[in-house]
Amino acid sequence: MFKSTIIDPVFPNCPIRNVLSRISDRWTILIMLTLEGEDKPMRYSDLLSKIPDISQKMLTVALRNFEADGLVFRQAYAEIPPRVEYSLTERARTLLPHISSLVNWAAENLDDILKDRQAFASRK
Repeated sequence: MFKSTIIDPVFPNCPIRNVLSRISDRWTILIMLTLEGEDKPMRYSDLLSKIPDISQKMLTVALRNFEADGLVFRQAYAEIPPRVEYSLTERARTLLPHISSLVNWAAENLDDILKDRQAFASRK
């Protein structure tokens, strides 16, 4: 499931298609905001417990994609049991203000959007 590159066959050099395809899934923004909310690196199990509805597989895939894109730093410690910690990179931190703007916009507009959806559904 891990993809090292994402290339649109019609527009292979399109930055929007390449980047948005990675960060527009169900979990990416939630994981980034969870990592941002901590003042120290987080262990995998802590991330899993803070996002209880994500599966282990999806968290693993998302973290690997983040690491491949330079958005997450993964630090593995040679201990028994093994310990792995994740933290946001500087690149990811430059994305956070844009994510925060989107989150704020969604919070401000959700009630109206839900009303519009309901009105649309009732017209059918």
